[in-house]
Amino acid sequence: MLYLGKSTVGKSHDYGMLKDELSPSLKLFQSCKTYVDLGYLGIDKDYQGECIIPHKKPRKSKNNPKPELTETQKKENREKASTRVIIEHCIAGIKRITILKQRFRNKKHGFNDLAILLGCGLWNFHLKYA
Repeated sequence: MLYLGKSTVGKSHDYGMLKDELSPSLKLFQSCKTYVDLGYLGIDKDYQGECIIPHKKPRKSKNNPKPELTETQKKENREKASTRVIIEHCIAGIKRITILKQRFRNKKHGFNDLAILLGCGLWNFHLKYA
């Protein structure tokens, strides 16, 4: 894990939280490829750098009653997903720590961020030395 945002309470949109936390003037995404899911539509316009987003299925309309992606778009999405699965496995590895899997009931201020930070640190340690 290279970046960890602050924990938030309740339902929040992923991209909205990213925009609140990181200013587009920061050059964070400029030095690396960033693989994101469809929850981050618009990141390539707001932030500089190479942001790789899967193709979105077109909307159904009168002109297009059965919207489908083309075969090349489907192939590209599969390639992007095969890379993103590594990220999903990383998140699953972090959640091996039981406190991160279950509902967080601790009321101590800042402890939720510390718990996820420790989980990320342990996962990075596991990847480097296991």
